[in-house]
Amino acid sequence: MTNLLTIQVPQDAKNVRIWFAVPQEDADTIVHDFKVTSAVPVRYDTDSWGNRIGYAEVATPAQNQLTIQEDFELTRSETHNVVDAAATRPLTDAERSALSRFLQPTTYIVVNDHMKKLAASIVGNETNPVLAMRKLYDWTYQNVNYWVKDPDHLKASAVGSSEYCLSSKTGNCTDINSLLSSLAISSGIPVRMVYGSLFKPTLNGVDSDASYHCWVEFFAPRLGWIPADASLANIYAEDIKLTEQNKKLVTLTTSTGYNGSDAGKVNFYFGNLDERRVVWSMGRDLMMQPAREDGPVNSLSKVYVEIDGKQSTNWTRKCSYTEASL
Repeated sequence: MTNLLTIQVPQDAKNVRIWFAVPQEDADTIVHDFKVTSAVPVRYDTDSWGNRIGYAEVATPAQNQLTIQEDFELTRSETHNVVDAAATRPLTDAERSALSRFLQPTTYIVVNDHMKKLAASIVGNETNPVLAMRKLYDWTYQNVNYWVKDPDHLKASAVGSSEYCLSSKTGNCTDINSLLSSLAISSGIPVRMVYGSLFKPTLNGVDSDASYHCWVEFFAPRLGWIPADASLANIYAEDIKLTEQNKKLVTLTTSTGYNGSDAGKVNFYFGNLDERRVVWSMGRDLMMQPAREDGPVNSLSKVYVEIDGKQSTNWTRKCSYTEASL
């Protein structure tokens, strides 16, 4: 797998700082032969959420373009859970205290009176975190639309916003799962967002960017952290009329393609993840190390660039892969 970052540097730039995502390992992911090719020195540290982050800094850069290329191999297995509501119980005050960071809103995962009222209307008196989260998951994918379904009329926010998703009833994976996160936190369910990329079969060996995808994990006593992806559930919840405008977008949103509604996949993405993905980072409002000028970074699925103390978006990233033959 290759992850190529290309940063454009203004002629008068005095200092360029680059924080970039690297593949994260977990119980279902092993990273092999990781290496970085860069004309400038690279170091690694962890951010405030514990993600391993790459960092490069250049003073008075002579070149007008910087590239950082990550190459690695990945062994990934399906994340499979038996999400048995009878196997868990309501969270205790001690557990919520220990997991307090996962019950805090962030800049774009908003918790306010309106969100709390909505969450309460969905969950009712349910205190079992699995049953309550399933109600929130079902409500979310049933009441919003992934923008790729109708790109001529729907659009995503630029920041991954729960308020935008709720008010517009649309968005991308970050908007939709931010809304799910806001509703979960409003219901007292610890939750965290995960950013990664999906390996679409149509992009295997193709010189094209696989972009990024995100989902959530929620905590249930005795079961631990459980994934849920309301955005993909929304794709598979109905028969989407495929057109010249949306067919490619809908297909590339999934990891295995789209062939109409699939209740099995809707249920699968509550508790399980297919193996065709890599994790880049976890969390929102990340505090970088070394620290950046303007405080936290909203999220890190690709790269964050700071030039002379200000964020720069003048960069590109291409994530491509070739599937190994077994």
